[in-house]
Amino acid sequence: MEIWVLAGLGLYLVNVHLAGLLLLMQVGPVTHSGPRDSLPEPGRYRARALKAADNFAENLPVFLGLGLLALVVEGADIAQAVLGAQVFVLSRVLYIAVYVAGVPMVRSVVFMAGFIGLVIMALALF
Repeated sequence: MEIWVLAGLGLYLVNVHLAGLLLLMQVGPVTHSGPRDSLPEPGRYRARALKAADNFAENLPVFLGLGLLALVVEGADIAQAVLGAQVFVLSRVLYIAVYVAGVPMVRSVVFMAGFIGLVIMALALF
């Protein structure tokens, strides 16, 4: 379970830094390394990466909480919790890619897969 919790955290950082990389490409290294007091509107892909990161930030506490509970709750089905964590993290990889690419409908399906991963993790606690 620890590996998947760390993978989820790492993926979140990748998502956040993707938005930063897209900002660097948009404004250049001098503006990017400055105080960023006035930035242009985010481009299409950066705006999507920011929205994906916001969504990830909303779901990450639930994922982390369930992952940590699976490790400490006596009688938790750790194999089931790991399966749920795998589904969540792998769906998040797809979610970021699909969201940034702007693929309609698929994003919602992939989000639901990640949500199902969270449900699987929650059920492992009982």
